[in-house]
Amino acid sequence: MIDSTSKYTQLIKTEVKRLGFLSCGISKAAFLEEEAPRLEKWLNQNMHGEMRYMENHFDKRLDPTKLVGGSKSVVSLLLNYFPSTEQNQDSYKISKYAYGTDYHFVIKDKLKSLLHFIQDEIGEVSGRAFVDSAPVLDKAWAAKSGLGWIGKHSNLLTQQVGSFYFIAELIIDLELDYDNPVTDHCGTCTACIDACPTEAITEPYVVDGSKCISYFTIELKENIPSDFKGKFDDWMFGCDVCQDVCPWNRFSKSHNEPLFNPHPELLSMSKKDWEEITEETFQKVFKKSAVKRTKYSGLKRNINFLIE
Repeated sequence: MIDSTSKYTQLIKTEVKRLGFLSCGISKAAFLEEEAPRLEKWLNQNMHGEMRYMENHFDKRLDPTKLVGGSKSVVSLLLNYFPSTEQNQDSYKISKYAYGTDYHFVIKDKLKSLLHFIQDEIGEVSGRAFVDSAPVLDKAWAAKSGLGWIGKHSNLLTQQVGSFYFIAELIIDLELDYDNPVTDHCGTCTACIDACPTEAITEPYVVDGSKCISYFTIELKENIPSDFKGKFDDWMFGCDVCQDVCPWNRFSKSHNEPLFNPHPELLSMSKKDWEEITEETFQKVFKKSAVKRTKYSGLKRNINFLIE
């Protein structure tokens, strides 16, 4: 006889697959003891740079019950974004996750559907959906629920499909069966540390966010420091180097989410095209893209930094 907790857990995991997610892991909503000193040290060393929002809501970041009152379970979900085709070789580069429609919209819609399904099938369940838009340590929760391990580049890794996927959470006030963490399979490999163009991975499992190309090209609002000249390896939005060189990403498979397919022009544009990009072209190519975060002026700043 299957008890209701196991039945509900199975029901949710089946619906997650139907909605197109890669996988689902569930953890008990409780204080993240191991993460607390790590986060505190990272902040104290100023590795968040100008990302002052990382200093806010320290308690909520570590305890989902403070974020969502009465919560019992953190349902972590992975959604693949690995593209079937990549940019033209003679081009300034953007991170693969930003090729298509902004993932916040795509995943939020799926999470809303999941929550409605849970409420329709199980009854009165309250919760909130999160797609890196609130103080939730998504990689820590995904690792805690057995979806992978945190690699030396600080991204979540799985043996089956590598690391090119988004992580999202549904935090709900329903008790479920909880999954267990998996073991670390980085071994003695240091490919990501060796390949980082700006030496942002200061030691295994520690990334100095204030030295990361993604930080400079997306988060930083001021001018990019001149001492990083010539170290960007043609990245104009984000950076995938530490993931591209990771041996586990040999197992990445193309996504099957039409909304993540890039605008055709994005793949064919050359460096010259990017250097001459107009605001009109920017709005057309990145109509619903995460690249809009930098705005046209920010992307132009990044491109100018690469060519000056």
